[in-house]
Amino acid sequence: MSFMLFNSIWTLLVLAYLAVSPVYFARFFHALAALGVGWITMIFWFAGSIALASYWGSPRCDGNTYCGSTEAAVAFGFFLWALFGFLVFVDTVAALRGRGHHASTAQPKPSVGA
Repeated sequence: MSFMLFNSIWTLLVLAYLAVSPVYFARFFHALAALGVGWITMIFWFAGSIALASYWGSPRCDGNTYCGSTEAAVAFGFFLWALFGFLVFVDTVAALRGRGHHASTAQPKPSVGA
């Protein structure tokens, strides 16, 4: 349970980094660092969801609120894992397509003979 709490706090910090730093602190934002943080977050959610599901076992709720909350935490953990998996896939494809294709920012020289 504690690791899932850590995942929630970690995810809030990651989302703050991904949303705020490119706009206000562009100097501290790096696309590959954001990709790495996304991969780590995806792995954390997968590990936490697997650990909580294996600790809790099979569904056995009989109106118990704590039991239902734990099963909901497992379900939402896997949902967030799938969501971050999709985002990481999209970011990874974008990063791989953009490698080595940097446009030159130099101004073209005017032709002398024209």
